[in-house]
Amino acid sequence: MCVGIPAKIEECDEVSAIVDISGTKREISMMTLDSPAKPGDWVLIHAGFAVTLLDPEEAQETLRMMFELADNDYQ
Repeated sequence: MCVGIPAKIEECDEVSAIVDISGTKREISMMTLDSPAKPGDWVLIHAGFAVTLLDPEEAQETLRMMFELADNDYQ
């Protein structure tokens, strides 16, 4: 199963970006993104690549649900 994670862009150019994932900073590739992006935009990242731009509310709701699931004890 593949999982994409929402991240907020802090710095970027057409090749790479520094993103914030709930307080963790990562450098990602912007080479696969087909839309222009700027600091403050949200992207869905997978395997270190920005896949698509996200609506800010959708990104934050997705993160909330992911953290909620992580807090549950599944066996």
